[in-house]
Amino acid sequence: MANFHVYVGRDAAADLPAVRKIALRDIGRALAKGIDDFWAMPSHLVFLGLIYPLCGLVLAYVTSQQNALQLVFPLASGFALLGPIAAVGLYEMSRRRELGLDTSWRYAFNVARSPSIPSIAALGLLLLAIFLAWIAVAQLLYVTLFGPVPPASYLDFLKEVVSTQKGWTLIGAGCLIGFCFAVVSLSVSVVSFPLLLDRDVGAAAAVTTSIKTVRENPVTMALWGLVVAAALAIGSLPLFIGLAIVMPILGHATWHLYRIAIVRDPAREHPTDWPKKPMGKSPEDRVSPHSFLFPWPKG
Repeated sequence: MANFHVYVGRDAAADLPAVRKIALRDIGRALAKGIDDFWAMPSHLVFLGLIYPLCGLVLAYVTSQQNALQLVFPLASGFALLGPIAAVGLYEMSRRRELGLDTSWRYAFNVARSPSIPSIAALGLLLLAIFLAWIAVAQLLYVTLFGPVPPASYLDFLKEVVSTQKGWTLIGAGCLIGFCFAVVSLSVSVVSFPLLLDRDVGAAAAVTTSIKTVRENPVTMALWGLVVAAALAIGSLPLFIGLAIVMPILGHATWHLYRIAIVRDPAREHPTDWPKKPMGKSPEDRVSPHSFLFPWPKG
């Protein structure tokens, strides 16, 4: 079945990728290589990185126009949950540079020809579901504490949050709940997207390997999560503009962290360049709309 391929990939019978024990210093190594990639390919990396801050500004505008000011912080912070999706093109550029291929910016969009693109899309939907769940929980928390009426203005909302017991409860509970969502998102995505670009293992194996990586390296992965959170927070401060630099560096560093954490298997890696035909699949392996959205047979 075509949808089965999305979840298990062509290498379903193979063992899961081997995970290494990595040290705290490996975080620095990955970041250094990410910065090196950024300096080597700055023009198109900034172009791709601008997608992220522009989306953030759009979200902030939408909340102000739709009387949803209470969701500005959840949207801004939760938007990081979708970072791995936005960074797929950056992973591809690091992959191409690593292989000595042309790194012109247009090749970032060649990911669409990857045989793993249905699995990548499925993982993207999973992260989107986590993001939407976070927004729904944040809204529920606000309504529970302050009622269904949205704040009248940013200034009034800020005063209410920092000067009342309900406001501090909102901050504390919101940060705790957000931390839980961040741990889930990090666990399922820290190496899953780069792994799918590298091998056609399927979404299920990619998520399982990602969770295994976190489980085998809890302290190192916790530090990586803190680095990502701090970098995104700093990049977000000047109206999200800093993310045009932070996002590309983190994206490339994630690829190199994947290379450090996962043992390579050249026999199962994708070809150095993607095939010319769309999706790189035979017709029987292509995913129909029904099988992509619903993993059970039609009634």
